[in-house]
Formats: sequence, structure tokens, C-alpha cells
Amino acid sequence: MKTSVIGYPRIGKNRELKFASESFFKNEITEAALLDVAAELRKDSLLKQKEAGISFIPSNDFSFYDNVLDAAVLFNIVPDRYKTLGLSELETYFAMARGYQGEKGNVKALAMKKWFNTNYHYIVPEIDDNTEIKLNGNKPVEAYKEAKALGVETKVALVGPFTFLKLAKYTGDKTAKDFVSSLVTGYIELIDKLAAEGAEWVQIDEPSLVKDVDSEDKALFREIYQSILKNKKSVKILIQTYFGDIRDIYSEVTSLDFDGIGLDFIEGRKTLGLVKTNGFPADKILFAGLVNGKNIWRNNYAKTIDALKELKAVAANVVLGTSCSLLHVPYTLDSESKLSDDYLKHFAFAEEKLQELRELSELTDIADNGNVAAQATFTDNQQLFQGRVDSVDEAVKKRVAGIKDSDYTRLPDFYEREKIQKEKLNLPLFPTTTIGSFPQTQDVRQNRQKFRKGLISVEEYMEFNKNKIAECIKLQEEIGLDVIVHGEYERNDMVEYFGENLSGYIFTEKAWVQSYGTRCVKPPIIWGDVSRKKPITVEWSKYAKSCTDKPVKGMLTGPVTILNWSFPREDISIKESTLQIALAIRDEVLDLEANGIDIIQIDEAALREKLPLRKSDWYSEYLDWAIPAFRLVHSGVKPETQIHTHMCYSEFTDIIPAIDDMDADVITFEASRSDLQILDSLKENNFKTEVGPGVYDIHSPRVPSVDEIVKALSDMRSRIEDRKLWVNPDCGLKTRGETETKASLINLVKAAEQIRKSGAES
Repeated sequence: MKTSVIGYPRIGKNRELKFASESFFKNEITEAALLDVAAELRKDSLLKQKEAGISFIPSNDFSFYDNVLDAAVLFNIVPDRYKTLGLSELETYFAMARGYQGEKGNVKALAMKKWFNTNYHYIVPEIDDNTEIKLNGNKPVEAYKEAKALGVETKVALVGPFTFLKLAKYTGDKTAKDFVSSLVTGYIELIDKLAAEGAEWVQIDEPSLVKDVDSEDKALFREIYQSILKNKKSVKILIQTYFGDIRDIYSEVTSLDFDGIGLDFIEGRKTLGLVKTNGFPADKILFAGLVNGKNIWRNNYAKTIDALKELKAVAANVVLGTSCSLLHVPYTLDSESKLSDDYLKHFAFAEEKLQELRELSELTDIADNGNVAAQATFTDNQQLFQGRVDSVDEAVKKRVAGIKDSDYTRLPDFYEREKIQKEKLNLPLFPTTTIGSFPQTQDVRQNRQKFRKGLISVEEYMEFNKNKIAECIKLQEEIGLDVIVHGEYERNDMVEYFGENLSGYIFTEKAWVQSYGTRCVKPPIIWGDVSRKKPITVEWSKYAKSCTDKPVKGMLTGPVTILNWSFPREDISIKESTLQIALAIRDEVLDLEANGIDIIQIDEAALREKLPLRKSDWYSEYLDWAIPAFRLVHSGVKPETQIHTHMCYSEFTDIIPAIDDMDADVITFEASRSDLQILDSLKENNFKTEVGPGVYDIHSPRVPSVDEIVKALSDMRSRIEDRKLWVNPDCGLKTRGETETKASLINLVKAAEQIRKSGAES
């Protein structure tokens, strides 16, 4: 049986791309040096897949920042404000992704959103009425030629035109329909170029097909692909879907002249049923995504082989593949030296998934002709699913089972609490604050590393962090912020830090995964039942409170985000895991309150991440337990304790009632790259919660001016009552530099003071 990989990680086994890119941003290395690092990473990826015997290896899956941004640049979709900077092609590309502030101009970055239901982020293409879409680059062709020169025949991976048009932002009067013809022409020209170079297969990724697809979408899809397929000539076209099933458009996809169709059998709950019920065309190859590209647990070979048997009964030609790109998992287990084999044998990162594909290919062939159960690779695999050591805690299970309906409800209601809190906290109009973390400078990281290596005592470690907290609070007081944070210097990551203080978690050393651009995360692994061992943040918050007379926020990560930004278990439901975490964080909330912390922020940055891609599944499969899980965390606090939450990105206009139902007192969210459409939705839905839409972009090194922030706040005031509007950055400041952070916060406070003055005058 042949095998296929949709995409491969690109940051490097040791994050080489991250460090090279950041050195380039600082002018420490040349563009040529950065290109050399990238070429070595691509070479390693291609040869590793070839060595593993993968039949269909992707090229053009590499990106310096994001594949959707690559596609925008490839087809000349570069807004004029970036072109007029006069930068090099690569620098212009990075300006679109990160913004630019320097001698050649000052521009904000393009918007950034979550890539479907993952923790990866894509750059949103921006198309105005004057955009001339045309093929204006050669990246996919060069990627194919590069692979061929290494002796690797590849399928060239492209972001699909349907998905691209659905994800793009249209800033004028024109809509996606107005750009179909020119974009399709560009794709046809590109495919012709690939054919001229000898490319046999082109993989066109269309994950938008797994969402709700209406009749208008179907017409758009047909218009695009009837043209492309009519002109494909010698190249074979694989349409690749992932993150769900294509139930709304299965018949249209299978009726078109594709040579291969890639379907997700992991997250696509109805995929197997679609194929069995409707059949699969005999003249097409089914690329069956049966090896999980998003989670890190070993594949159950028995289940996969059984699924392949069912598929081969209805499809003439089946290729075994990953369910999605391996971009979403770490590189290799070879980098993990501290975890025992009792743990490691249960995991498969990207390299190990290549081996799984090879073994499954061999075992499937054996299963067709003999007794697969006699094979050592099969029996060894099946032993992994007989249970795991230390994964069950009966006390935790009993506590979850004992949750009552009343535990999900906070009393008194929001409006009564709001009056009580305003009287107690006595904050001004447009109160200013930050989201939590302050820059994690080199000395902070070194202090943590020394402590982990045993080079300094716990007393020395804590003394250093207390000094940093005191400095951070003094800085915030000098700047004039109204609600203070302690800076989170003791935390490596907002999820990993809590995982380290909860039972049921295990941790890797170098299992990095790209989140966006150069930002990488190292998700912890939920190994077993979760509970809190002891207070986690209380001592730090108490110390911070002792350093100032201003209100101090206790900073926690919420249960849904902890779950969504971890690699979850597969032996129990996500709901049960989340409730276990919720009870642990509830204990921390109550301890903070008991120690005099009047404001507690419980971040749910990733609440939307696991939201089903189909609206019909939102409540039945997610919101009906995710929202109550958040309420469970804070329902036990007193009326005067103000509960904040933070959410990444403002892309939740369609679930406003659910967000309000979280019953927080204040919600902050990223908004600086958006058009603030969400504020209209808040107003339309009579959103009761106080809000802090971000007024400057922390994913960019730009320092926003006072006027820029004043304008943003003025726009916000037209949709939000003055008494409900908070002023804050988009997100935490961990990844930013100290100088730019201070300058930005000074401008933020000055802008709030100007707006406050105008509010008083009006």
C-alpha cells in the first residue's frame, strides 16, 4: 500500500528557522544566510520522508511565516501600503506578517486568525477593489525543482483557491466572486509551469470544504474546479481535505475530474459512512487520512487495518496517509532524553508517524494475504492499548461525578455584582491594565534555567523573581496603569506552567510546535486524571499585592485553554478531562480570593479553538459543556471579587451569547488587527459583560502612537458604553522587548487619559 504525507513541520528539530528568522529581523544575519538555513531544513525534511519510504512526499509545504501569506504573495495580493515601503521582497513579506516601523514607513501587520480548529495561526489575505490577482512568483515551482535535484519526486502542495477566497478579507465593494476568474487563471498558469518541470501530482488543500457548505459555496467550488480541471493537461490533481468530513459537498467533489481525493478519517466523523454509503469512484485514488496529524499518541494498528479493509471494499485504489499536515506535532522523540520508555513508547511525533505509515503499509499488505496477528510489529503495537501506568485517580473521578448543577451558577447575578464591584474597586472610567505577562528577558530565562539545572537554590530563584515583580509593579505605577499585574516571571508558558503544578501531566524537553511565525509552543501532555497538588500562584500574587496599593490581578489559565493547548488523552472524553482541570483551577481561584486578591483573570485564550467547524455541532458537541466548565471555575467566589477572562482573536461574533453566558465580569480580547465588527455584534446582542478590546498589536514590534490608540478607543465608544470599556493591549507582553513595551504602555495610558477627559466633558 502506498503512503502519503500532507505536510511536514518546518521550524527545525531545534527551532533553527525561528532563531535564524529572529536574527534576520535584528540585522544580525543576511538574507542569504536565512535562505541557507531554510534550504537545509527543507532538505532534511524531504530526505527523511524519502528514507521512510513515503510514496507521496509534499513540496512547497515550507514557509518562512505562513502558507496562506505565501499564496497571497504568489498571486500578487500585496496591499499598496506594503509595496510603497520600498523593501526587498522578503522584507515586504515579513512586513505583511509582523508590521513595519522604521525609516521607510510605519504600517500595521495584516490580521491573523486561528487556522480552523488548531493552535496554528494564518495571516488573513487582504483584497481591495483595485487588487490585480495574477501569478507573480515561482515559489512552488522552485520547491519542486529543489526536491527533484535532491532525488525526491514530490506532489506540490498548494493552498486551494476555494479556501483562499473563503479566508480572505475584502475591503471594498467587490466580493470573492469578482476575483474567481483571475485567481483561477493564476492557478492554471502555475499548474502549467509545474507540468513543464515534470511534476506528476499537485496537492490542492481545501480544508474549507469540511465546514458548512451552502448552495452558493457549491456553485463557487464548481466554477473554480471545472476550469482548473479542464486545463490540467498531464498533471494529476489531488484535492486534499482535513479537520473534518465533506458531507455537504461529497457528491460534487467525487463527480469532478480529480485524480485523487484526500479525506480525513480521524476528525471526519462521517467520512467512513460517506464513502461506504455513497461509494467512491473507481477512476480516482482515495487518500485516506488514518494517521492522526494533530495528536501525539501511537496509532492503533488494528483499528486502522480494519478501516482500510472497509475502504478497499468500496474504493479500487487506496493510499494511506496522515489526517492533516504534521505541522501540528513535534519533530521527533529522539530529542527526548528524560522521559522513560514507559511514557515514550506511547507517543508518535512527526518522524515516528512516518514509521507508522511504513509499518501500517506493510501490515495491511500482510493482512490481505495472511495472519497479521502473528507479526511482532502488530502485537507490540496492540500491547500499548492494554492500559497505561499511573493514569487513573479514583478520587478525581469521584469528584467530577459529584458536580451539581448549582456548581455551574454564580450568585448574585451580573448586574448586582457589577454595582458592588464598582463601589469597592473605585476605578476611573476606561480603566487601564495589561493582559498579564511582561517581557521575558534573557535574565528571566537564565534564572529559570539555572534553577531547573540545580545551579541556584529555590531561595535564590524566588528572590530574583520577587525583585523582577517589584520592578514590574513600580514601572506600571510610574506609567499610571490602574490595575496591576505581577508580570509572570516565574512562568515558562501559560499552559505548561500550570501543567507542571497539576498531577496527571507529563512534559517534553524539545517537542516544539509552531504556533505562528517564529512563535513556538511546547504543549504538555495530559497523561492521566488531573488534580491540583498545592496552591500554584498564590504566593506570587500575595507578594505582588504587598508591593502596591493599587488593585492586583491574580492571573490564571482557564480549563478549556489548558486542555486545548495540551496534547489531550484519547482514552477519555475531552469533556471529562476539561472538568477535571476546571475543578483544579477552581481550587486556585478560591485560594486567591481567600488571600485578598480582589480581581482574578482566568484566561480562555483558546476557547474557540475546539469549536466544531460546523455550526450545527457547536452546542451539542462543545459549547454545552465548555462554557459551564468555565463557570464551574469561578462560581464559588464572592460578589465583590471581579472575574476577568481573556480570549485570543475577536473571531467569535457568531457565539456572542455563549461568551456572555461565561458570566465573567470583564472580558478582554485581541482586536487591534480587526475591523472591530465584533463590537457591533456585542451591541446587537445586548452584551452585558464589561469589555476590553485590544488597542495595540503585541504580535508586532511596532509602537502605536497616542493618536492611533485614541482613534481606536473613539471607535469603540460608539458601540460600547463608557462605563463598560476597559483599555488594554491585545494579549500578554511576554514576547515583546522592554523598550517597545514601555513606550506602548505609556501611549496607552496617555490615550486613556485623553478619552477620559473627553468623556467627562461630554
